[in-house]
Amino acid sequence: MPTVHRTLLKALARTGTQVLDLAPGAAVLARGRRQWVATPLAKSAHLVLDPERSRTQEHGFQKAAADYLGARHVAAMLEHYRVNCVFDVGANVGQYGRRLREFGYGGRIVSFEPVPGFVKRLRRHAENDPDWQVIPCGLGRVDTVQPMHVDWQTLSSLLPPSDYGNARYQRFTKGATEEIRVCRLDGLMDRALDGIRDPRPYLKMDTQGYDLEVFAGAGERIAEFVGMQSEVALLRIYEGSPRMDEALAAYERGGFEVTGMYPVTREKSTGRVLEFDCVLMRAAAGPGSGG
Repeated sequence: MPTVHRTLLKALARTGTQVLDLAPGAAVLARGRRQWVATPLAKSAHLVLDPERSRTQEHGFQKAAADYLGARHVAAMLEHYRVNCVFDVGANVGQYGRRLREFGYGGRIVSFEPVPGFVKRLRRHAENDPDWQVIPCGLGRVDTVQPMHVDWQTLSSLLPPSDYGNARYQRFTKGATEEIRVCRLDGLMDRALDGIRDPRPYLKMDTQGYDLEVFAGAGERIAEFVGMQSEVALLRIYEGSPRMDEALAAYERGGFEVTGMYPVTREKSTGRVLEFDCVLMRAAAGPGSGG
């Protein structure tokens, strides 16, 4: 029996819309008289491109493709490793949690966000999801209260900007800070995992230069995580943040191995990648490994 997704695609095709089913759950639609080029992605999937547009907007296309492929890879790893609780650290307004649901993850989400304005919006997104919790605090190496830059939107951080960051992002000229609560992850895990039989947690971190501090705050309990995700930097946007080699070395010492890396930010003028979104899994916890 055809799914609703494919029934709608067939209906659109009858209206003159060009339809390319990427399955499962994704399709490219096109209208008009442009000459579209189909680029194979796999045996049963193609991507339709407008050559003129792709030449002039290559930067945006590359970012959109990396975001999509990264999200698909995370969804596949969560399923393969039977993850049943995702720790969403640096949740902002819930973009990551919503993407998890869109890609089919049905387990628990526990989102951590310290900025009050973001927490309010995050709670609105989570309120109708019975297995999505929101904990209004930041995470770090020690339990403390410290000032956080709160008006840099998705770049808000506990760290000050570097010289490079100041030169790149105008928003860093805004100076508003707010005292926020910072907690160690190992002190919150029992609460987050309560009621889950045989927990298999996954740690996602997006804390604008502070991921390694969050990781340290898990202490010995980091061994309970079957996988993790971190933004690792090649160019420092924040003063005091670790470079990619330092962060990866710490994660590998913790027993994690890289399964995917996807560019997050790239300089248009040079092509240099500033940060990668890095997915790492604990191979010993995979199916068939006894984990």
